[in-house]
Order: sequence, then structure tokens, then C-alpha cells
Amino acid sequence: QVQLVESGGGLVQAGGSLRLSCAASGNIFRINAMRWHRQAPGKQRELVASIIYGGSTNYADSVKGRFTISRDNAKNTVYLQMNSLKPEDTAVYYCNADVRPPYSRLSEDYWGQGTQVTVSS
Repeated sequence: QVQLVESGGGLVQAGGSLRLSCAASGNIFRINAMRWHRQAPGKQRELVASIIYGGSTNYADSVKGRFTISRDNAKNTVYLQMNSLKPEDTAVYYCNADVRPPYSRLSEDYWGQGTQVTVSS
């Protein structure tokens, strides 16, 4: 089993910054893609950013130029640096990872419990 634990959420004023972290632990050989999703009240969950093991990244258009995803493979941790935050960024942010366990060629999908980000106007 693998656990993903997010941290770093909170309340911030518009224009401010927050840094989210997500640490994976447990039965891990290698983590392939790591992603951040978010879900605002009454809306569907959306993919915010992703990063593969080699470091290539992708972003939703709504956060390009403001958010930066990064990872530390030695620590099995992914980060999301969020700058120039807007009220519409308010949501629960979830970490997601494709984890390859030892002695397996297949990856398994895991999710964190979510962390609340609230941006006031």
C-alpha cells in the first residue's frame, strides 16, 4: 500500500502565494507521473498540473505562468508552487500518483486526502 499526504493549503489573499507538498510513502519502487487536481464546490475535479519522472510538465491553461509543479524523486514528493492566486483558484487540491511497486511492471493509481486552498478577494 501507498499513502499520499498533502500539506501546505490554507487561506491567502488574492495575489498571494502558497506552496503545496505531497509526500508518498509505502510500497514504492518508482513513481511515474505525479499530478495535482482540484475540485471547487459544485464543479467537477480538474487536472491542474502533471510531471513525469524525467521532469517534463504540463499545466491547465488557467494556471499557466502562475503555478509551477516540481518533484524530488529521492523523497517521493511533489510540489505545487502557486503564485498570483485568484479567488477562482479556491478549491480542494488533490495529489495523485502512478506508483510502481517493487517486483511489478504495472503501476497503481493513488490519491491523497486533499488540502483546502481558499483565496479571498
